[in-house]
Amino acid sequence: MEELIHGLQRLVWGPGMLVFFLGTGIRFTLDSKFFQIRKIHIWMGKTLGALKNVRKTEKEHSISQFQSFCTALAATLGTGNITGVATALIFGGPGAVFWMWVSAFFGMMTNYAENYLGIRYRYKDQKGRWKGGAMVYMEKGLNSRVLAVLFAVCCLIASLGMGNMVQGNSMAKGLESAFGIPPFITGSVCMILLAMIVTGGVKRVAALTEKLVPLMAGIYFLGALAVLAANWQAVPQAMSLIFTQAFQIRAGAGGAAGYTVRQAIRMGVARGIFSNEAGLGSSVMAHVQSDVESPQVQGMWGMLEVFIDTMVGCTVTALVILVSGVYQPELYLDQISRGIETIDGTTLTGQAFGAVIPWGAQFLAAATALFAFATIAGWSYFGEQTAAYLGKERGAAVYRYIYILITLPGCIMAPSLIWDLSDAFNGMMALPNLVALFFLGKQVKYEELSLIHI
Repeated sequence: MEELIHGLQRLVWGPGMLVFFLGTGIRFTLDSKFFQIRKIHIWMGKTLGALKNVRKTEKEHSISQFQSFCTALAATLGTGNITGVATALIFGGPGAVFWMWVSAFFGMMTNYAENYLGIRYRYKDQKGRWKGGAMVYMEKGLNSRVLAVLFAVCCLIASLGMGNMVQGNSMAKGLESAFGIPPFITGSVCMILLAMIVTGGVKRVAALTEKLVPLMAGIYFLGALAVLAANWQAVPQAMSLIFTQAFQIRAGAGGAAGYTVRQAIRMGVARGIFSNEAGLGSSVMAHVQSDVESPQVQGMWGMLEVFIDTMVGCTVTALVILVSGVYQPELYLDQISRGIETIDGTTLTGQAFGAVIPWGAQFLAAATALFAFATIAGWSYFGEQTAAYLGKERGAAVYRYIYILITLPGCIMAPSLIWDLSDAFNGMMALPNLVALFFLGKQVKYEELSLIHI
């Protein structure tokens, strides 16, 4: 079974898929004339600059722009920023971080396009609730029910893997290592808390994420800054490694094979996408619940989501690992060449924090638990929306129970199996979404007179 799943993961995430992801982002970047750079003052002003006015909404069946952003960010700011970055460094070397940046730079415009189309094609049901998501713009924009159903099925399954089980496993592994808490206990508590949240719909999920996301991000970044401040002299060297190893082969010690450019690109792009989810179409489900009227503005919130997740979050984690002195590329290369399972990403990141911060492993475990639970909560809504699309209200109700119950086995199962499953379903979900973006891309607009001035 493990070999089958691993083979599926390698097939889905072959060079063709990575080119498709990057190509989509490049297309929207060129169409927009590098909007993410050229109009940075606009999209920053319409998001971070407007926080005072967009934190609350009076609309009964909508959430605020800030709440939709936090719900989407909760689903992306997860173990991909901690475990995924460390995994990329282990198997792809420091150069993988550069390719994370590349995927995020172009992914910002992919996420813009997704959320632009999400707002354009959303509609209200008989109860006045917003209905939307990638499957909706596939059905209404492309007139392809088949493509929409395919996406919905893949997204539903991906929510159980990437959105739930991967996060729960990283949470449980970290808490067991740092505090000796058995995974069964972690899984059981997570199930209870999750049940209290997901049964309250998007309003309750949004109420949680708008408080939890700023808190967990602030705590994690403060800890990371402490590590970087203690090793500030090593930061320039770490940045140099990221840039130089993105384009050159690095020989390992003792004649061991070095990291190749191909390894760096594959791990960087794959883990970057895993973290920020640009091109998957998943976060559209949260963004379409916003009280926003302009598709352009919500697209900008999507850009900010990718920027914070990868350009900030993943970069901080990578630098912490590289400057702390715990990163041992020769050892990892030797283990990879001999087929030995290397140190896992969670442990490596914990060692990096522990090298500077007292109780660093415990700090990271607590931070990981917050990140992971926020992601689980955010993804519960994504999956619920696809379940409702496939099976209406009854389908959504059944899904909620399955999602809650599967948390426990996710905390206990083998990490490698879960990661491969998640990677495979991510790619399978992305394929119909990228096809839809290809054909609907001409409908995406980037500027209006009302948006030129903040």
